This record gives sequence, structure tokens and C-alpha cells, in this order.
Amino acid sequence: MSPSDQPVTEVLDRATGPRRAEADELLAMFGEVSGAPPVVWAGRIIGFGEYRYRYESGRTGLSPRLAFAPGSTKHTIYLPEHFAERWPDLLSQLGPHDASKVCLYLKRLTGVDRGVLRELLERTLAETPSTTS
Repeated sequence: MSPSDQPVTEVLDRATGPRRAEADELLAMFGEVSGAPPVVWAGRIIGFGEYRYRYESGRTGLSPRLAFAPGSTKHTIYLPEHFAERWPDLLSQLGPHDASKVCLYLKRLTGVDRGVLRELLERTLAETPSTTS
């Protein structure tokens, strides 16, 4: 995955109807929490900041520190591996959502506690390196 020069609005516009305004809200929140400008990654993900990672196998890559992907049916928020098992306290307070190993899925922001969502983003930043190395 790598950053691109693609306009952020092209990705935001994949969310339609009420989700489009929610995508703008997520864009603002992610920008405030990260302090970094939005950049399109892989043609569909809006990332904020970046860091280089290295697996035990020696494989390396570049990834955004915070990221989300707006969509026509849901917003996908990328979080650290196994976040659901590690942060059940936050997820129990978040509101309607689904989760996988590294993704938080929000069909709508209606009913989602914005303070809890912000805390999830802040914990994610605390776990990722702050500079590219």
C-alpha cells in the first residue's frame, strides 16, 4: 500500500446520501486527532500520517498512522490488530458497529459516541510510531 496524489474528494464521494456528510465528519475528526493532512492510499483509503513497519520475517512496508475508507454502505476504520479484544471497554460504549481483526465497521454514525470513537483513534496513534523510519 502506498500514498498517492489522488484527490481526497474522489474517495469521500464514494459515500452517498447521509454517509457523505458523515465522511466529512470523520475526515475532520481524523485530521484533528492526527494533526496530519489527509492522503489517499491504495485508491480508496484516506490516511493521516505514515510509518514504516517491519514484520519478524523481515518484510517491510509503509502504512498510514490513522485511516478510514468511506463507502456507500459503511465506513471502515482501520485500527491496530486485535483491537476488539484489547479495548472491549471502549467498544461496549461506542454504539452500533461490527468489528474484524483490524477493521471497525460503522454503517452510520447515528448512535455512535464521538468521544469513544476519538479515544479509539488516540489509542491507535499511541501504538504507532510517530515518524517514518
